Amino acid sequence: MDKEEKDLIIDVRHDEVSIALMENHRLIEYNTEKTSGKAYNVGDVYLGRVKKLLPSLNAAFVDIGDEKDAFVHYLDLGLNFKAFDTFAKKINPNTDASTLYGGIQIGEPLEKEGRIERHLSPGQPIIVQIVKEPISTKGSRLTAEISIAGRNMVLLPFATKVNISQKISSKEERRRLERLIYSILPPNYGVIVRTAAEGKKAAVLDAELRSLIRKWEDSWPRLARAKTVQPLFSENSRTTTILRDLLNDSFTSIVVNDETVYHEVCDYIRLISPDKEKIVRLYKGSEPIFDHFEVSRQIKGAFGKIVSIRQGAYLVIEHTEALHVIDVNSGTRTKLKTQEDNSYEVNLHAADEIARQMRLRDMGGIVIVDFIDMDNGEHRNLLYKHMQEAMAEDRAKHTVLPLTKFGLMQITRQRVRPVTEIATAETCPTCHGTGKIGPTLLEDERLEHQLAFYVKEKNINRFILRVSPIMAAYLTKGFNSFRRRWQRKYHSRIKVEADTGFSILQSIWCGANGDPLEE
Repeated sequence: MDKEEKDLIIDVRHDEVSIALMENHRLIEYNTEKTSGKAYNVGDVYLGRVKKLLPSLNAAFVDIGDEKDAFVHYLDLGLNFKAFDTFAKKINPNTDASTLYGGIQIGEPLEKEGRIERHLSPGQPIIVQIVKEPISTKGSRLTAEISIAGRNMVLLPFATKVNISQKISSKEERRRLERLIYSILPPNYGVIVRTAAEGKKAAVLDAELRSLIRKWEDSWPRLARAKTVQPLFSENSRTTTILRDLLNDSFTSIVVNDETVYHEVCDYIRLISPDKEKIVRLYKGSEPIFDHFEVSRQIKGAFGKIVSIRQGAYLVIEHTEALHVIDVNSGTRTKLKTQEDNSYEVNLHAADEIARQMRLRDMGGIVIVDFIDMDNGEHRNLLYKHMQEAMAEDRAKHTVLPLTKFGLMQITRQRVRPVTEIATAETCPTCHGTGKIGPTLLEDERLEHQLAFYVKEKNINRFILRVSPIMAAYLTKGFNSFRRRWQRKYHSRIKVEADTGFSILQSIWCGANGDPLEE
């Protein structure tokens, strides 16, 4: 059996970072992280302020700076909330934060049946962490039990215990890890040792523990000076979070098209898995990185309402406020077997694609799948087991229920951020949906007028012109091409880049650094 290949392709642009996880050159996960504007991401820690108590729900609304108030339930305050509360109230620029932190008695845990109004009041500062991003009309879901995740462990401030992952089965290894962590753990810290720590050397675990503690303690000066709501520290970027959770021996390459992010990834991998640093590569090709690795093509084919499976079968995916609905259709598939066998085979292929789609789009909440009807009870049970196996690699918590008598399968999947939606049906940027465009014969004149403006008015003489592949071929064809003539006429250097995502007459003039120019 061929070894499974995993590649992480990272496309860094001026306003966002897109990350594609490929398994055997097939797109499995896709994430986009905006680099401009304020974002509220899972794992980010804030000093918030209690805005309103909701005694009927035993919860509170908390202001963390978002336009939508965040929500924390009493049960999410955590067992050691009193210690966090004492630390937040007493820390100030005149106190020694280390002495204060180490001297706080953790004391009795919060009672399970307690009331939130006994511990919170409007206007009170509170240290909180986002566990679910804002979705639709709802604000972020919060916890006051702070945890800082690393590759091999999770650091728990104001805790005392070391817990070992149940997936580490060797009793001898569990004892080794427990003794090791206890020997290097400072007071008032606890740790959850993750499965990835199995077999790791003491030096690796010690270095990671120190980096996690440093991350928490580096937020203390901001907390001490805070006069209003503000972020204390962020979870790792989406790139390093994916690396933290997924990096294993099956990873064959990590390819980045930006030098800064390349060094960031190298530094992070050097910390969590030094032997894997050699698989990181800096992409320097002239073709866009997602085009080179055929990610763009797969995105266009995977995010539409209708998704092809194979041999004419397809899925129809609909999103509503309450749930997601997926309909399985055999389409024009040739029926070479009995109808029952044909339906079973289509449903198996559909289950694989549905598991992929849920990871790809990060679909959460309730998912209802309408499979093709099957009369054979054994086929129905086998399909249920196949669906469970197909979703085994999904990191999000999920539950798969057997088929109902109507052929419907119910799946619940943890929802921590809004579903990823990419519009694959595009409004033409040239005609803006009117169906009419300017005369194509004059397109080269329009581009030349723009070039003349940038050269004469802006004093720019080095350009990157991004256009569609058809327009790129038109502008660069022949020895005396438009590009060569413009370069001689305007004493400038022009690089023409073809972008498969552009419509025929779409174009963008960019400076030498690749940033779009403004007129």
